[in-house]
Amino acid sequence: MADKTNKVPLNVPGKWYVDTSCIDCDVCRTTAPNNFKANEDEGYSYVYKQPETPEEEAQCQEAKASCPVEAIGDDGDE
Repeated sequence: MADKTNKVPLNVPGKWYVDTSCIDCDVCRTTAPNNFKANEDEGYSYVYKQPETPEEEAQCQEAKASCPVEAIGDDGDE
């Protein structure tokens, strides 16, 4: 389960975030490309845009469910 006290620094403010357990596997960026990007220098993904449509919300939910290390959370600050 993602830990909102350990968010990676590039996450935009909001409900969705990635924490420091991310292994940069590309699952979230493939599943929800409108919401996740890679920090290639540091080797992790982050939320660069909070979901704005039901489709984006569903894609983020799928990314969270598919994350192999459970680094994606949806209980951040709104």
